[in-house]
Amino acid sequence: MAPEQRLVPRFAAEPPQELLPYGRWAVTLREHFLEAVESIDAGGEDLGEPQAVVWFPDRTWHGRTYVPAVARTTTGLELFGYVAYVVPPEGEEPSEFTAVADFTAETADANPDWKLDLCDEVIGRWRGEQGKQAEMTLVWGIPLVANGALATAELAHLAVDQCPVMEDRFTLVAPDAYRGDFLDVRLWDGRGRELAVESLYDDEDE
Repeated sequence: MAPEQRLVPRFAAEPPQELLPYGRWAVTLREHFLEAVESIDAGGEDLGEPQAVVWFPDRTWHGRTYVPAVARTTTGLELFGYVAYVVPPEGEEPSEFTAVADFTAETADANPDWKLDLCDEVIGRWRGEQGKQAEMTLVWGIPLVANGALATAELAHLAVDQCPVMEDRFTLVAPDAYRGDFLDVRLWDGRGRELAVESLYDDEDE
């Protein structure tokens, strides 16, 4: 096999290990998420009251499990973020909870041309060649086209993570912003046909 031309971490996170949160576990996660919501600096924006929290597949990286979430508010905004915790030894309860939350007015309802509704948050760094760093990024999304079965993250046309679509939701953990390259998120159907692609690169950041 020829040497790799680009050294990046691939499939670094564990695949989803649990069903989407429900019952008492969902209540516990919601409490932590709403605590983070209360700490948002809204800059004078009226966030309104959070409505139902939608949970995404869990992903575990560096000993912490991340469970992303989104929730609409009564003022039409969208809250997004995650709850993370230390992976417990077998038979013990999760511990050391942390949560991150923010909000946006850019919703799928206001953007009918979207094919993927994505959120992302940097959760760490990876040092590569010549001291260059990649941003290890948690990406969670909802397909807005039918028949999505699998989501992948690609960096410079190299697949670096993938996740099955669970109840129209998926979560990825992948290196981004490395050596001038940025993540593309692709959606595939069950026969391996590409249905949608979205870049995390924002022209406004140029």
